[in-house]
Amino acid sequence: MVKVVHQLRELRQLLGALGPTSFVPTMGNLHEGHLDLVERAATFSQPTVVSIFVNPLQFAPHEDFNAYPRTRDADLAKLEAKNVDIAFVPLVSEIYPEAQSCFIQPADSLGSILEGAARPGFFTGVATVVLKLFNMVRPARAIFGAKDLQQVRVVEAMCRQLALDIEIVVNPTSRAADGLALSSRNGYLNPAERAEAPRLFRVLREMARAVGEGDTRFLQLEHRASAELIKHGWAVDYISVRRLIDLEPPSLIDRESLAILGAAKLGNTRLIDNVEVDRRR
Repeated sequence: MVKVVHQLRELRQLLGALGPTSFVPTMGNLHEGHLDLVERAATFSQPTVVSIFVNPLQFAPHEDFNAYPRTRDADLAKLEAKNVDIAFVPLVSEIYPEAQSCFIQPADSLGSILEGAARPGFFTGVATVVLKLFNMVRPARAIFGAKDLQQVRVVEAMCRQLALDIEIVVNPTSRAADGLALSSRNGYLNPAERAEAPRLFRVLREMARAVGEGDTRFLQLEHRASAELIKHGWAVDYISVRRLIDLEPPSLIDRESLAILGAAKLGNTRLIDNVEVDRRR
């Protein structure tokens, strides 16, 4: 049975008896994509810890922190079915017992591009809470989904540069049968929007195919992809070709691994996705 823990003191007492753990940080409202991360954690033959915490630091003033769906009982039932050892479900006051005055600020070259440009301050909130959770859980490894590629790169850089002895495991993006990346936000889509939503993945995939076949007209490809989405009612934040390793703009000379990242709003729902480029041809 999953042990539900609300306080840091109790968490550390339990962890002291368990040894190294695999950790999956979440904000709850769990879907199959989250559960794929939990299953990946279980493959390491270590106790699994999953956190459920809606982090106020990563919500901008115009983003309604209180409206984020809380589905605690359903979430815990799903974790129980996956044989999770510990669910850490703290109150905000447990994570932030005093006004936070120390923050992790990713460099502008990583934290203020793409998602960081669209949501200023977002990655400061993400990096700060992830570091706090890492310090609380002290896992041997943490599992993240590739859908949130920029978040993964921010966390990886933080671990390297702050000498955190934590392995970051990146699980492939979990998708519905029609290609839509699984996300808690998909629940906001009405039926017509849900039918349209896979277009984002198709557009990114087609762009990745063109780049993989040698097309280096990146700006033209980005504009074409954006126009295709706009034509079907999307509001595009960005579609961008980036180096996979660090999300820097690509070179036309080097054959580094690339990814196509995109974020766009369909109705009132903002979706993100990315596709790696196959340049083996």
